[in-house]
Amino acid sequence: MANHRLQSLSEELHPPLTQHEASVESDRCYFCFDAPCITACPTGIDIPLFIRQIKADNPTGAAKTIFDENILGGMCARVCPTETLCEQACVRNTQEEKPVRIGELQRFATDTLMDANTQPYEREASTGKTVAVVGAGPAGLSCAHRLALQGHAVTIFEAHSKPGGLNEFGIAAYKTVDNFAQREVNYVLSIGGIDVEYEKPLGPSLSLDDLKNQFDAVFLGMGLGNTNTLDVPGHDVGGVHDAVEFIAQLRQADNPQSLDVGNDVVVIGGGMTAIDAAVQSKLLGADDVTVVYRRDQDSMNASPFEQQVAQTHGVLLKTHWQPSQIIANNGKVAGVEFEKTAVQNGTLQGTGEKRVFTCDRVLLAIGQQFEANDTLNGLDLENRRIKVDENGRTSDAKIWAGGDCVAGGDDLTVSAVQAGKVAALSIHTQLSA
Repeated sequence: MANHRLQSLSEELHPPLTQHEASVESDRCYFCFDAPCITACPTGIDIPLFIRQIKADNPTGAAKTIFDENILGGMCARVCPTETLCEQACVRNTQEEKPVRIGELQRFATDTLMDANTQPYEREASTGKTVAVVGAGPAGLSCAHRLALQGHAVTIFEAHSKPGGLNEFGIAAYKTVDNFAQREVNYVLSIGGIDVEYEKPLGPSLSLDDLKNQFDAVFLGMGLGNTNTLDVPGHDVGGVHDAVEFIAQLRQADNPQSLDVGNDVVVIGGGMTAIDAAVQSKLLGADDVTVVYRRDQDSMNASPFEQQVAQTHGVLLKTHWQPSQIIANNGKVAGVEFEKTAVQNGTLQGTGEKRVFTCDRVLLAIGQQFEANDTLNGLDLENRRIKVDENGRTSDAKIWAGGDCVAGGDDLTVSAVQAGKVAALSIHTQLSA
């Protein structure tokens, strides 16, 4: 088992490849016809082509190939679960061989172009059309860039004081060091034709009707605004925190080492956020960190690689336990009582067996939800998210949507980028008619 041990938040999970390493790794690609890795990539990057370009000592050309399909290819190279996407599909991924390191090659190419501060695109002549984009996260940035490239004037309305969305506020610090999220945003915006207005959430002062009246089209890419709550006794005692907020706090802190992360930490949940919060707690000095999940380990949304990263940092993974109450001492968390679970008659049920995990801090990573409220102005919903067609069109002819706010969103940066791109192509088609 490979060791993915990190010593601090400033150390990278995957150090960048050197030019020699990239050349050697690119030589491993078979450059398959009808390559399965392309199909496995949500944005459809021509992976064999960009690897061939690296092999031919043309990393900037490789980056252009990547950016043509995924303008946030630099971040995706850092955070995509490649082990379950393109690298899983690689024909070299056998018992005898490891897959081509596609993600690391992608980073090598995109970093080369971005470090050169070279813009590979030139905007088309102005069309005179205007588009409003709500949300400066992956979906919104992808949509805005594609539309700006085609000559439309785009205004992004962002609820936070800085752009990036999930990439800036929701991804572990050790996955995106050196302020990369903001550097990438600046690179995307450098195409021109995109204005960003901050602290402008969709609401009473910024309604959909206003946007429809002022712009020729609207794209909604707000992401997930709310987190699920833990409905057990004691959930509101001191020391119980939301894991998403914890990660955002770390990402925005000038000195993360000064933050109080607790000594004995229990993280409730089984997704990427749970693993990120657990590993970061360890890196910041917590003595004991335990991730507790209600199902088995194979059912965790966190990939096997992410689970391995956690375990190499000394994080314990406890499965088949669901929280029943938070135990407090003088108003602060002292432990969590869990009930053992088992699958009975095809459903997960409590067995009645109880156990207390002592701790002085609890991080809740039990999922996020979209806030479907009156600001959506009657748009059709599905499973409490915005309903769209295959082109990202909503039930309103002037409004498109994409990313985690739509039905079927899967909380992946790369999928949000694709949704923004698809919607932009549809918007451009309509505006050009």
